[in-house]
Amino acid sequence: MITVHHLDHSRSKRVIWLLEELNMPYQLVKHQRDPLSHLAPQSLKAIHPLAKAPVIVDGEITLCESGAVLEYILNQSPQNNLRPALEHADYYHYLEWLHFAEGSLGLPVITWLFMQMEPREGKQPMDGYIAKEIALDFSYIEARLSQQPYFSGKNFSAADIMMTIILQIAGRGELLTDRPHTLAYLDQMQQRAAYQRASEQD
Repeated sequence: MITVHHLDHSRSKRVIWLLEELNMPYQLVKHQRDPLSHLAPQSLKAIHPLAKAPVIVDGEITLCESGAVLEYILNQSPQNNLRPALEHADYYHYLEWLHFAEGSLGLPVITWLFMQMEPREGKQPMDGYIAKEIALDFSYIEARLSQQPYFSGKNFSAADIMMTIILQIAGRGELLTDRPHTLAYLDQMQQRAAYQRASEQD
């Protein structure tokens, strides 16, 4: 059975959500952030040197990084309905969005949030760069969701799990203003029964 090491209020919720969608059994170990620093506790470092969540342990395999963890779980599941088949035209769109969440989108969203923690005039080079990246990325997302219901095509996939969590973070930072298709998509994802079960574990 897969053990999920989950940090409260973190992107590791993705792993719980995926397992709930697949109806796969798992053991959940919860780790609480430090109440002052809000950083991960030392208990996570005992599991993985990076001390980050998500981390899964399955037998002799200990694995971190959300995208890699999701792919590993999909490979263990007898179901094959949360990613397109390799020969399907949507497969590489699936891969693009699976990695886009923590690649192209993760950097500007997380950086923007950190920038809000300090006084800024908004004139430094970083301000312009992050503003450009946010505008570009969210325009790309909005255009995609105006054309199809899910990121990889007509069917819900693990790429939607990856994207939803980072979109929630962006929404809390008020980065989704004037993105009606993105907001409607986010609301739809949050209505899924497996998502709600995962939220109860947070």
